[in-house]
Amino acid sequence: MPAVTLKGNPVTLSGGEIKVGQAAPEFKVQKGDLSDYTLASSPGKTRIIASVPSLDTPVCDTETKRFNQEAAKLANVEVVCVSMDLPFGQKRWCGAASAERVVAVSDHRDASFGKNYGVLITGGPLDRCLARAVFVVGPDNKVKHVEYVKEITAEPNYEAALAAAR
Repeated sequence: MPAVTLKGNPVTLSGGEIKVGQAAPEFKVQKGDLSDYTLASSPGKTRIIASVPSLDTPVCDTETKRFNQEAAKLANVEVVCVSMDLPFGQKRWCGAASAERVVAVSDHRDASFGKNYGVLITGGPLDRCLARAVFVVGPDNKVKHVEYVKEITAEPNYEAALAAAR
């Protein structure tokens, strides 16, 4: 598993590590309207999938707003933000942030995304939250880019993810 820290302290992640070139694992998460979202929900599109601990933290807020802005410049790309926040809170956050280009989804039911993508935090102050990571999945459902952000309080490498999505 990738080495990830929270304010310099090691964090334990569960699940398998994702590698570029592999088939993207399936997952089932919940949208703000309580409908399911899976990889099959956006056929033929490239997906930027960003996992964050919570939309209600400053870094997650900044990251999701940045990806929302960048989404306007990307053709045939869907930006998905996954957290353990409840769908109601995600919907509220998206409305307040005018984040209409990001699909915010919740992994709160069974953590299938967190487990399948190796970002589920186990133990410590963020137990059952998701680590910060960015995955780019092509229309063929192959992984084109992976970044497990080494320090959870840091922002991801936006340019690398955006380049992989283009």
